[in-house]
Amino acid sequence: MISVVVPTLGRPSLAVLLDALAAQAGELPDPEILLVDDRGGEAGELAVPGALSAYTKVLTGSGAGPAAARNVGWRAARSPWIVFLDDDVVPAADWARRLVADLEVGGRVGGVQGRVEVPLPAGRRPTDWERGTAGLAEGAWITADMAYRRAALADVGGFDERFPRAYREDAELAHRVRLAGWELVRGGRAVTHPVRPEDRWVSLRVQRGNADDALLRRRYGPAWREDLELPPGRRHRHVAITAAGAVAVVAAALSRTTDGTPRRLLTAVSVAAGAGWVAGTAEFAHARIAPGPRTADEVTTMALTSALIPPLAVTHWVRGWWRTRDERPRAGR
Repeated sequence: MISVVVPTLGRPSLAVLLDALAAQAGELPDPEILLVDDRGGEAGELAVPGALSAYTKVLTGSGAGPAAARNVGWRAARSPWIVFLDDDVVPAADWARRLVADLEVGGRVGGVQGRVEVPLPAGRRPTDWERGTAGLAEGAWITADMAYRRAALADVGGFDERFPRAYREDAELAHRVRLAGWELVRGGRAVTHPVRPEDRWVSLRVQRGNADDALLRRRYGPAWREDLELPPGRRHRHVAITAAGAVAVVAAALSRTTDGTPRRLLTAVSVAAGAGWVAGTAEFAHARIAPGPRTADEVTTMALTSALIPPLAVTHWVRGWWRTRDERPRAGR
């Protein structure tokens, strides 16, 4: 028996996922599909294809994010294996058959990850947002398609519900599962993760994840990225750029209230710090523009957001650091 848990906000992509599962449900042994409706309020019922109605239960989430919704799902499931799917993926035509084969593993294997394929546009370079989504294909233990033994989830208490976004909560769970002595492996099944359309300010909104990074730093120490198999970030550069900008503004303001040598010194400091801010921001913008399509709209978006991201990222990090000030460190290895 296999349980499939899908946390959802009722996006149109859910119908595509359910249709793909309906076409393969007969290949799963005694399937159980648990949709966790995390919309809250009076959002109406989720539409379930008739071919899945006999296998599907709709559960009500608390609206606290995907980590909490997945906990609702796996705790209600009846199977020894729980497969987590995001509601915006499309399983390959042979997904169910390969899933069954993936789960024929040794008793100490606590989780099996599926392959995630992100189709990018042909004929042009991908945008910054498209490249970010494409990074899912290289992600370790992401719950776009991740199967866990119920025993492994119970062993560690499931997802940490302090992670309110679809960001880091899956990597953090995988780390705790491995610390508990379980093995994680990669399987042969695959899902497609289309790039969903977003507006030009999406890169600003995702900076809220820096607050979650602060929790991970508190919990697992300086090596948290290596321990959780996460790529390196730019936080130190963001701090330097933000500090340079702040010093430039403060020194310029103070120079207006002084005369003589102090004013000249403050002006020099402001100019030097401002030059550092310009150089750092330009480097960041170039790093995002160079691999992209370089259209006027993309260049404008990258220029604007590259100036705003460093202070925004630092602000969210500080907020998260303060919020988790009582967190007790845990051994990361």
